[in-house]
Amino acid sequence: MARIEQYSFGSITIGGRTYKNDLIIYPDRIQDDWWRKEGHLLQLEDIGGILQKRPDVLVVGRGESAKMRVDAAVWETLSKMGIELIAAPTEQACDEFNRFMEQGKKVVAALHLTC
Repeated sequence: MARIEQYSFGSITIGGRTYKNDLIIYPDRIQDDWWRKEGHLLQLEDIGGILQKRPDVLVVGRGESAKMRVDAAVWETLSKMGIELIAAPTEQACDEFNRFMEQGKKVVAALHLTC
């Protein structure tokens, strides 16, 4: 997987390609049309594909000003599965994703690109 090269409000560049929608970065692909049941609340039903992949780490970009919340059930489920969860403003989440990837961890990022 390519590293995240650049993030700014509403835009992210990965492997030389720029995306303008919220997305999920899996080890083998990018889902560039990620929508949540409720825009600013991450719930279990929003990450079903991620849970199936069973990454070591899930990095959640909560938006530039971190307005997206992570439901308690997400924290609890990931903890029970042994998946580390990092939830941070998207710029910081991008840095964390790159760091974990460089360490050779199986990492997935779910990134809200705007607010």
